[in-house]
Amino acid sequence: MNKSMLTGVVLGAVVVTAGGTGALALKQNGTLELSGPSYADVMKVEPVTETIRTPREVCHDEIVTHQKQPVDENKIAGSAIGAVIGGVIGKQIGGGNGKKLATVAGAVAGGYAGNKVQGELQARDTYQTTERRCETTVDVKQNTVGYNVTYSFEDKVFNVRMAERPSAERLQVNAEGQLVEPQAKASL
Repeated sequence: MNKSMLTGVVLGAVVVTAGGTGALALKQNGTLELSGPSYADVMKVEPVTETIRTPREVCHDEIVTHQKQPVDENKIAGSAIGAVIGGVIGKQIGGGNGKKLATVAGAVAGGYAGNKVQGELQARDTYQTTERRCETTVDVKQNTVGYNVTYSFEDKVFNVRMAERPSAERLQVNAEGQLVEPQAKASL
C-alpha cells in the first residue's frame, strides 16, 4: 500500500469517527482540527399565547310573582259596600237634619274607605309562576402556541419562534448562529 493511500484511509476513518462527535475544521495552515458543536446562550423566553373566547348559554329557573287581574277594576263593590255601612253608621249619629247630613257624610266616608280596602285586597291577590331565564356568558381561555426565544452567539443576538420551550439555557447552533434543533420554526 502506498503512503498516500494509507493517509487517505486514515484521514477517512478520522472524518467518519469525527462526524458522530463533532466536526473537522480546516485551519489556515492546512491542518485539520476536530471541533465540537457550537452553542448559543438563551437570553429570554417569552410564551406566545392566543385568547380563545367560547360563548355559552346559562339558564336557570326563577319564581316570578304576578298580580291577578281584578274582576272589579273600578272597585265599585268596595265603594258601594263601604257607602252602605258608612251611611248606616252616620244615620245613628245626630238627629233631625243633622241625621241626614251625618248619613250622607258617613256614606261618602264609607264609600272612600271601602274603595281603599278593596284596592289593598286586590293588590295582595297574586300568583307565582316558574320562568326559565337564559343569558349568554363567554368563557375565556389562554393557549400557549409557541415561544419567542432570544439567544446570543458570538456577540450577535438572534430571535426565533419555537414550538417548545427550550429545555436548557444553551441551544445548539451552526456556524452562522442558526438553530440546529428541529423545534425551531422560523427566524423572526
